[in-house]
Amino acid sequence: MHFSFVALSALVATSFALPSVDHVLHEKRDKLPPGWQYHEKLDRSKVLPMKIALTQSNLDKADEFLMDVSSPTSSNYGKHWTHQDIANKFAPSEETVETVKSWLTSSGIAADRISRSQSLGWLKFDATVAEAEDLLKTEYHLYKHSTGKPHVSCSEYRIPEHVTRHVDFITPTVHFDAKIPQGVAKPQPQPVEKRDPTSTAAVGHPVQTKVALGIGAPTSGSLPKKGATLSRQTVLDRLREELRNCNRFITPNCLRALYRFPPGVTANPKNSYGIVEYTPQAYLQGDLDMFFANFSKNQVQRTPTLNSINGGVVQTTRQGFQFNGESDLDLEYAMALINPQKTTLYQVGDEVQGASFNDFLDALDGSYCAGDDPFQDAFYPNPAGGFPGPKNCGGFAATKVISTSYGYNEADLTAPYERRQCMEYMKLGLGGTSFLFSSGDSGVGGNGKRCIDPATLEYNDGSSGIFNPGFPSGCPYITSVGATQIVPNASVTAPEKACETVIFSGGGFSNVFPLPSYQASAVKSWFTNFPPPYGADRFNNSQTTRGFPDISANGANYVIAVTGQFALIYGTSASSPTVGAILTLINEARLYAGKSSLGFVNPFLYANPGALNDITLGSNPGCGTRGFQAVPGWDPVTGLGTPNFPKLLAAALKLP
Repeated sequence: MHFSFVALSALVATSFALPSVDHVLHEKRDKLPPGWQYHEKLDRSKVLPMKIALTQSNLDKADEFLMDVSSPTSSNYGKHWTHQDIANKFAPSEETVETVKSWLTSSGIAADRISRSQSLGWLKFDATVAEAEDLLKTEYHLYKHSTGKPHVSCSEYRIPEHVTRHVDFITPTVHFDAKIPQGVAKPQPQPVEKRDPTSTAAVGHPVQTKVALGIGAPTSGSLPKKGATLSRQTVLDRLREELRNCNRFITPNCLRALYRFPPGVTANPKNSYGIVEYTPQAYLQGDLDMFFANFSKNQVQRTPTLNSINGGVVQTTRQGFQFNGESDLDLEYAMALINPQKTTLYQVGDEVQGASFNDFLDALDGSYCAGDDPFQDAFYPNPAGGFPGPKNCGGFAATKVISTSYGYNEADLTAPYERRQCMEYMKLGLGGTSFLFSSGDSGVGGNGKRCIDPATLEYNDGSSGIFNPGFPSGCPYITSVGATQIVPNASVTAPEKACETVIFSGGGFSNVFPLPSYQASAVKSWFTNFPPPYGADRFNNSQTTRGFPDISANGANYVIAVTGQFALIYGTSASSPTVGAILTLINEARLYAGKSSLGFVNPFLYANPGALNDITLGSNPGCGTRGFQAVPGWDPVTGLGTPNFPKLLAAALKLP
């Protein structure tokens, strides 16, 4: 993918060096990004590695396919597709492949020079600059950055009009390693099947290079928040009356009491639960053992099953809450809550580049791999060192439930990048995986409590401005998990409220993704019965876009062991693995009954709102406002509410 000063106009022709009459402008860069300067015309004898991204088939039917196996009313519920079925269904059509090949061969690129990627989605060939210029009706130039880095690019290119609908984009062409705003874009949903390259997010916010790889950085705003450090004696004292202290100290037993689910007793070999971590975030075995010694004694010295992706390493050289807090939290609770079922750890990225969500998805689906964005995702081998490569493209299996306690602001990335990734979550749902993401910890603001200045479209200090929704929470094919808390001084059996201690549950409305059918009734009911006191200057109030979160769980006062001490921790980072554990226990029961895993769970949740504990207290402030309010029914604070395990289990076991 690409995200430079690019304007796509698939059916508009403009004059440029007298192009052939049947060639039309496909992509254009308006100007050079800062720091880059023209250096020289590229030698026409040089060889370029050309790659053509072919358009996928059947994306317009993707939602229909997923609902067919995920909707409780469908006769095909639970009949998940095989990986090969999915790859074949969305592979470029033979018409697309042959049309593009015919264009190439008729333009002088011999057929034996053209290869097709293993993922089926790309055509590759080497071409001299002279051949590429003639093929694309353009001129290639060499540019240099202020750092000395060279880059080959053209300012625009054209392809035959009859080929445009078969080609997503071509590299190398107009794309640069920089992200500068093109202008203001009105917040509105975009069709998922149409590529719309841009250097800005949907709200016009400038997108920065390699922001995707920073998801595991110790400064990431999506990491959990640390509270008080606890002495071991304090923990021991509280354990004596554990359930009486849940309003101040959340433990695995508190969660079981809150959501009425029992300890695990079986480990069906077909069941699985995955936790995703991004290097340098890593757990410490000593922390797991310290936690288990107090809360799950038979798990002392147990480790998760490690799936190392792109050199993913459970590093121990850098320690501290900012490096260990997230992983310790995720694994301590995931492992304890589903014991004796095993937990899979997907550790993604080396210590040099880190990793993005796409790098993880590549490892699950090789057909997704070739379309990574060189300006956001990791590439191997990396001249700076680290994992020598090759990049992991496929070869790793997706667990039945996957929880990720990380997230971006939707404005961190471009809409095309997000749409492509969202469609990959759709494919994993087709295969029977429930994909969960934490919804964020800054209410209607983004990570780090940042909002968007309406005048400059830059991030501000969060005291005013446009609401800043999260990603992938805005993707309709994942389950977004918000946060609740026990009301101060209340018992563990009392109704919870939206989390307002240290963090605020992330929630709002996407500026990229349309309102999914399974959620339409709930969102429209919220707008009708509880209209918010804000206009389009604050958030996307079109009533046509995806709302989040979908579900919530407690996210305050979790007791964890981190770097040899007990501490309290806060965040939807805690909520997501908790919900994931509950879904894993439900899958355990379904699998033993000879049924399938739940797979994409949102249609099931929205069809059974009575199986969740409705949250009607609290709000999610941000951007100088009170945010949204928790109200009866779905709301953009806590979604449908928190799990009621007995009711969810009963509803799940009634399904085929």
